[in-house]
Amino acid sequence: MPLHNIYDRETLRKKLAEEGFTRRTVSFYRYVIIDDPEQMRNNLFLSLDILGVLGRIYIAREGINAQISVPEHNWNHFINILEHFNHFKKMPFKFAVKDDGRSFIKLKVKVRPKLVADGLDDDAFDVTNVGRHLSAKEFNQFIGEENTVVVDMRNHYESEVGHFQTAVCPDVDTFRDELPLVEKFLEDKKDKKILLYCTGGIRCEKASAYFKAKGFEDVNQLHGGIIDYVRQVKEQKLENKFIGKNFVFDERMGERISEDVIAQCHQCGEPCDNHTNCANDDCHLLFIQCDACRAKMDGCCTDRCQEVFHMPLEQQLELRRGKIKHDAHSVYNKGRVRPRLSDLRMA
Repeated sequence: MPLHNIYDRETLRKKLAEEGFTRRTVSFYRYVIIDDPEQMRNNLFLSLDILGVLGRIYIAREGINAQISVPEHNWNHFINILEHFNHFKKMPFKFAVKDDGRSFIKLKVKVRPKLVADGLDDDAFDVTNVGRHLSAKEFNQFIGEENTVVVDMRNHYESEVGHFQTAVCPDVDTFRDELPLVEKFLEDKKDKKILLYCTGGIRCEKASAYFKAKGFEDVNQLHGGIIDYVRQVKEQKLENKFIGKNFVFDERMGERISEDVIAQCHQCGEPCDNHTNCANDDCHLLFIQCDACRAKMDGCCTDRCQEVFHMPLEQQLELRRGKIKHDAHSVYNKGRVRPRLSDLRMA
């Protein structure tokens, strides 16, 4: 049996559309030493592929990070598989806020040097000495206090469409870029209560340990991230202090948390918080585009990309091979259709 997906995207989307059952979209992570990540990767792929699990799983020597979609009828089998591995027993799960069962179209299990690319030397500080985990109720309580600083530990394209009230939102493309920027911003605030949050909690685990090692004493993190915050808010009937959408790294690209639309279309400036990837296969830039601009621009981010999008396929391929020169922008600067904002901005 192959240890990777063998179908193209069109076939995968068709298979998903023809499914006659429901799915659960779930995320989880755990920092734990895995002696043989490659063998763990192969074992997990074989076990989960049989169950029809779709999604993205990263395995590293330092643990596991997963966002997946599990067929409802195979949920117990999935739990049994995780329980089979000592590393993953009694795993805490975060379930999607809005789940249509179409969050992923294939299963990818990859071995990586780290679960999150942070650029840190983990031997230089105690990565297990993390900040205090706060419940949704505790997080709400501290947000409004005068001596508190709330920091969004996500990337700019995530916080642009949704964030907590009063949060500091670093205008960065990667978590690696964010850590030194936030450290500099907080350097004269070591007497403050620091509240960190991210999507599911994994980035804050590393960030809180890092900031504690840098001398910050009152470091706190939202337990389970935004995803579990919303669950607790609903179950306990708490005030929701998150405005807008929660950006997610799957086919949905976002979960509606409040009715507020706090972002604008990158092309016309109208209120909009729908992310898309540029339809030009030579670009695929992530940006915000309203329905009117999508129709006008054919789902492309610039006039040049729209021009390339309408070229014959062979001409597009020659363009990608460098046989035709063009002025396409870098595709690695996610969402940078507009000029950069200041490095740090308040929500």
